[in-house]
Amino acid sequence: MGRGKSRKPPEISSGSMADIAFLLLIFFLVTTTIANDKGILLQLPPPPDPNIVQEDIKIPERNIFKILANSQDQLLVENEPFTATMDELKEEVKKFVLNFGEPGAEGVEVYNSLPPSLKAYVNKNGKSPLSSDNPVSKAIVSFKAQRGTSYELYINVLDAINAAYNEIYAERVGITVDEWLTLDRDDDIQKDMYDRARNGIPRAISIAEPD
Repeated sequence: MGRGKSRKPPEISSGSMADIAFLLLIFFLVTTTIANDKGILLQLPPPPDPNIVQEDIKIPERNIFKILANSQDQLLVENEPFTATMDELKEEVKKFVLNFGEPGAEGVEVYNSLPPSLKAYVNKNGKSPLSSDNPVSKAIVSFKAQRGTSYELYINVLDAINAAYNEIYAERVGITVDEWLTLDRDDDIQKDMYDRARNGIPRAISIAEPD
């Protein structure tokens, strides 16, 4: 018997494979979510009205809590070297905001609105005539860094400052900090809670331009 003719193996069309690969590439490009670096989320004030004359307002030193960071990542807090932890910095900010050194009528009203736990905190840590008069509009936390300050320290200090306010707000309305941070201001009940927590205690943070 003679040998049969050998058959060539079937070939796959390379043209169709290229089409499939191209479609897959488009699919992944369309469906893939690319993370964006949003930087520091800060709400900036609106630009000043050119028709309004700006007045120089002198704020007493006791009403400004000063934090300075130099290019070697060293901190000065209230003109004193600060080598403690960020948790301790947060506590110092909290004491300053809730000092009520010279409260006035508005300050007394805010103090009376505090829950017993925060009143006890003020009575234990506050009411110093050398610190802020009251949190209504006379307690400003000022933070200034130099251009050589590391990004890590800059963020850690801002986190500590904001954490102090978040603790105050959360405790004022009887919820945890995590619950405070997840309040939905589109919901009327949660927005009311948010507004009550901040009423009379604005988040007064001044961030100076680095030099």
